Amino acid sequence: MIVSFIQTCLKLREASRYRGEGVEDFVLGLLAPNVDARIFEIVSYSILKYFYHDQAVYFGFQLDELEKSPLILYKTGRTNANDGGIDFVMKPLGRFFQVTETLDVRKYFLDIEKIERYPITFVIKSADSIEELAKNLREGAERQYSIKAIVDKYMTCIEEVVNIPVLQERFRVGVAQGHLGAIMDEIIRQSKVEFNYEEPNEDDVDEE
Repeated sequence: MIVSFIQTCLKLREASRYRGEGVEDFVLGLLAPNVDARIFEIVSYSILKYFYHDQAVYFGFQLDELEKSPLILYKTGRTNANDGGIDFVMKPLGRFFQVTETLDVRKYFLDIEKIERYPITFVIKSADSIEELAKNLREGAERQYSIKAIVDKYMTCIEEVVNIPVLQERFRVGVAQGHLGAIMDEIIRQSKVEFNYEEPNEDDVDEE
């Protein structure tokens, strides 16, 4: 299944250099609640990387000496590694992103606790609206903690919620900006690393 997925990506990458409609539909199809969690994380990262990459912030100690710094999103390790780490981190803002498919509030609060309640963005494999997701998280928090101040403290640590419709929209923005090929390249690159995939060389193909 994984080999077939990567080979399909490779073919679609070539197709994306000439026409993009079929490739767009393929990527959008990977943004679904029933998609393999590892693939969803890889596709989410690839989309968000190119959504942010042409945005910039300005830093400096003097108003007349500000330096432009582009936003760069890094993937920090393997998917579903159970290593207690954070999935993506953004430089230079230091934003943390965690990809999840659960609505168990205890998992969210565990992620918040392990980074000492530092603000975090959750990328959720759900088609539910952001308002509905936030409502469910708060209600789950209120069931677990009876003290409103504790609930509020945890909820304010959630910097942003990114759901499937948001990812779809950000993908379309990237396509409109001409990044479809780059997004496909990133999906392929990350998939090869994640699934330890090596392309067969020409000699191997001839022997078959």
